[in-house]
Amino acid sequence: MFDLVRKSMLAGVGLALKAWDEVEDMAKEVAEQSKMTEKEGRKFIEELQTRYEDAQKKLEERVEKSVKELLKKADVVTQDELKGLKKEIRDLKKLISDQNDEETA
Repeated sequence: MFDLVRKSMLAGVGLALKAWDEVEDMAKEVAEQSKMTEKEGRKFIEELQTRYEDAQKKLEERVEKSVKELLKKADVVTQDELKGLKKEIRDLKKLISDQNDEETA
């Protein structure tokens, strides 16, 4: 049972790393070799495409999470944090400017 799960996981990762064109070509070849009917072949390819898209999405989410964790550990400022700091600086400059205007008036 463990071996089947392991092979399925490895196949999922391999599937996620391949371009859809490659996967589709492989699926068509498998359908032809196993002598599937046209309807069975179409269903097989549609199911494979769904699994492919799911695997791609999961892989993208994991990569994004890993990159964010890496950037956090490396103490790298994100775009959102930088925008927030720039806004705070603008707000502070305006506050200082307004206070200077009040003092000179």
